[in-house]
Amino acid sequence: MRSVVLASAVLLLSAAAALAQDHKAPVTSADAVQWGPAPPSLPKGAQAAVLAGDPGKPGPFTIRLRMLSGYKIPAHQHPTAEAVTVLLGEFNFGMGDKLDEAKAQKLGPGGFVDLPANVNHFAFATGDSVVQINSTGPFAIKYVSPADDPSRTQ
Repeated sequence: MRSVVLASAVLLLSAAAALAQDHKAPVTSADAVQWGPAPPSLPKGAQAAVLAGDPGKPGPFTIRLRMLSGYKIPAHQHPTAEAVTVLLGEFNFGMGDKLDEAKAQKLGPGGFVDLPANVNHFAFATGDSVVQINSTGPFAIKYVSPADDPSRTQ
């Protein structure tokens, strides 16, 4: 009996070790983040980096968005919730059908907001800023005013 238990334990540990090797977690140091232009559905001027997942496909993803001071994203919504963490700078967000700086809440480094799906919100940077966004794909953005959609003018 003792040998059966020992053999089972060895087999389970071997299987766990094999699974751990097959499922390596993605690791990216801050200086290795690869920035590129933000998607055309966002106003020009921002840069984006995909850290994990694929925002264009179903499933979880993590991206970073780098914005210069004064960068604005007009009122919009997403079909999925998004969790936004401020990593650098001053990031402002608010809820509503139009970008209203007076109604925004300012978040600094470490600040966090969990934005629900299908709820109109807006954002802007008052300092050079970097935010990390965790969400579920496929990523989509619907502007309250179709005239604000930069992908329609490209």
